Order: sequence, then C-alpha cells, then structure tokens
Amino acid sequence: MRRNAVRLLLALLVALTAALGTAPAQAAVPDSPAVTYTNPIAEKRADPHIFKHTDGYYYFTATVPEYDRIVLRRATTIQGLSTANEVTIWTKHSSGVMGAHIWAPEIHYIDGKWYVYFAAGSTSDVWAIRMYVLEGTGANPLTAAWTEKGQITTTWESFSLDATTFVVNGVRYLAWAQRNPAENNNTSLFLAKMANPWTISGTPAELSQPTLSWETVGYKVNEGPAVIQHGGKVFMTYSASATDANYCLGMLTASATADLTNPTSWTKSSAPVFQSNASTSQYGPGHNSFTTSEDGRSDILVYHDRGYKDISGDPLNDPNRRTRVQKVYWRADGTPDFGIPVADGVTPQRFSSYNFADRFIRHWEYRAKIEANVSPLADSQFRVVTGLSGTGTVSLESANFPGYYLRHKNYEVWVEKNDGTSAFASDASFYQRSGLADPAGISYEAYNRAGRYVRHYDYLLYVQTPATATDRADATFYAQ
Repeated sequence: MRRNAVRLLLALLVALTAALGTAPAQAAVPDSPAVTYTNPIAEKRADPHIFKHTDGYYYFTATVPEYDRIVLRRATTIQGLSTANEVTIWTKHSSGVMGAHIWAPEIHYIDGKWYVYFAAGSTSDVWAIRMYVLEGTGANPLTAAWTEKGQITTTWESFSLDATTFVVNGVRYLAWAQRNPAENNNTSLFLAKMANPWTISGTPAELSQPTLSWETVGYKVNEGPAVIQHGGKVFMTYSASATDANYCLGMLTASATADLTNPTSWTKSSAPVFQSNASTSQYGPGHNSFTTSEDGRSDILVYHDRGYKDISGDPLNDPNRRTRVQKVYWRADGTPDFGIPVADGVTPQRFSSYNFADRFIRHWEYRAKIEANVSPLADSQFRVVTGLSGTGTVSLESANFPGYYLRHKNYEVWVEKNDGTSAFASDASFYQRSGLADPAGISYEAYNRAGRYVRHYDYLLYVQTPATATDRADATFYAQ
C-alpha cells in the first residue's frame, strides 16, 4: 500500500512537472499601456506647453499667431484641451518693453504659486527679445491674480528666449536660448541654477551651439529646450534650424548625478531625433514640451508643426503651426524614441507579444512579424481605425505608410496598400477580442475567416485557428 502511494505521488509530480514545462511563458502586462489622442489638439497654437498639475487638470499655453497676449486653457484630459475655454491672462504692453513679439509661454507651479515664462520684444525694437516672468496667486491660474516679476537677467543683454525650468535631485534649473555675442550664430543653449523662480544664480553654462548641418539650415539655431528624465538620465530636447520644414529636434543627454552646469556632462545627438516626414504630411516639428498621460503611466511629447511643406514669405508670418501630441517610447537602453510625427487623426499604438515581452508586431519588407528592438520605431506602430469592412470591425493602418494595412493573404499577414476592393477590405478587417490567453490583452479574429486569429509562429504572423494553450498565447498581444 505504501509503495503504491509513493508511486501515485511520483506520477502526480511527473504530470505536474510536464504540465508546467509545456505551459506557454507569459509576459507581464506592460507598465505603460496604450494611450491614444486625436491630432491636432489646437489649431494656430505654436510653441505649446502642457503642464499636468496635482489638482487633476492639464494647463495649456502656447504662442498665438498675433504675438500679442498669453492665453491659458485647462481640462481634465489632454484631448479635452482641444475644446476647453481659452482665457487671456496677460496682454502685451502698449509701449516699451514687453510690447511686441510675445512668444513661447510656459506655465509652472513652484512653491505654491504659478509662474509663466515668456519672451517679448519692445515697441521701439521688436527684435530686442528678452525673457520675462509672471507670478500668479490662486488655485486656478485662469482666474489668478498675475503680477510681473520682470526680466530674467543673464550674462549679456542680448536676444534671449524660450526659458524652461525643471528640478533634478532637488535642485531647480533654468534652461534657455540666447545669442552669445562672441559666436557667429543666432542662439545657443544655456543652463543655470535658480535662486528663485525669476532669478538665476552663478555663471550660466553654455551647453550647445548650432554647428551641425541640420542645426544651421536657414538660421544657426539651438532653441526651445525641454527636459524629460528617465532611468537616472536627463534628456534635453531642443529645436534647430529655421522655423519652416527644416525645423527639427536634437537632444542632449546627461547623467542625473553629474554636474549639469558642466558642459562636458552633456552629449549631443549626431542627428535629429524628430523631424519632418513627408509620408505623414507633417513638416517642421519642434519647440516641444513633455507631459504625462492621464493614468500617469506614459510620457507624452507635445510639439507644433504644419501640415504642409511650402510656405509663402517669412515662416513667422504663417499662422498655421498647430499643437500636437504623441506617446514617447523608451528603448531597451533607456533612451527615448520619438519615432516620426504621426499623421493627423488618432495616434498609433504598438502591440507586444503576450509570450515574448520584448517583441512587437512590425512590418519588414511588408511581411508582418514580431521582433525586438524595432528600428525605425514607426515600423511597429499602427493606427487602430474603423474596419474597412464596416462597423464592428477594426483595421490596423501602418503609421509610416498611411493607406497600408495589416491584411491576411493565403493565411499569411502582410502590410499592403488598400486597393479599394471589397476583398482587400475583408482581408484587412478584424474583430478585436479580449486576449485569448489573458483578457487584459487583445486578440484579432479575421473578419472573413471565423475562428482564425492573428498569431505568431516562428516570429512571423499568420491567421490560424488556435487549438492549444500555446496557440492562444501566440495570438494574444498587449497594446502599448
């Protein structure tokens, strides 16, 4: 009897081990799930800044094309800013300083008060651009009492603009763009610690000047600094070249534990990290800021661009820069990947494998597969739109090839251009289901092949009927 009991126990242990050994691996639910927005957020609003406050509101300000005032909006969601009421909190002076070219406002909350940083010229010299600060008292900055704290004094009395402030390891800094009289360019980037919200302390450090070919098209410009922190590093994006289709973003990187006021602590990207894209009809993306999604789990890039390339006359007189947003993704090495400025409309998502956490659906020479470390990022981004076959289905449109969709063909999944036929529409339409292996995930059932789902096999995508736990795992994805 004892011998039989031992045999039975051993048999159960063997069966359990076998079951565990054949069970498909499961990836963790992503820390940063998908968020989507519909662009543009605001027409005729350049140099956008969105600040997420602890009161549950997003506050939005930007340059208006008249260059004559500072406006604010607030909403509980980023998308809600597009229809939120806009309030003018300050108007340019009728004469003298702060009387012209009111540019690039930013709103921040520091030590219990609101502060708006902006640039302005003078009625006697509209190009005598300098940096100024407003201080607001009150819980809601749209109704706050605002006072002028005056000009931010720097090393030189020269063209200066685009002030932004941030904190690293408890130290508050100011970054800005200014003309260094000793240099043959328009503006370089500077950084200094702050004594208070309107005063810098110490000698400013010059972090970057425009020297690379993509920084000097039309004008030699480094401007519009913006800071995001991640994984123990500080990333400072900035805008370069003229404000037409050549406008683009570069990036400086430093360790958060380094002396940020030492220029050698920073390294510059050798190429733009964000630039015009003809396939999505987005031109001159730049002057960005950063915010976070409503759930606080995704970083969001905020920027302006135009929907066309050719401009008549001075780009500063073209009013059609508009505010846009899209999700920031983080590479395995901890650096940000901004991808491309996506097409107008709903922003795209990425889809990671349930059982291979580092692999995403992507297209490669038009074949769909899952792969890790996807480059370029846009190969792994898809807009989930109303299905080409109609209500109740969805279609997945390539982010960098608008008009191209995931479709099945001979049970293989490809990315191909919509040819307008009903056959293509059917092959490119799917029912979006709860994940077959995890209801927190997503599975896509073919519209015209009931019971067949998009799944990976040997890392390539097919539509097949899932019969086993492994099949169901292969057919489950997480939206990011």
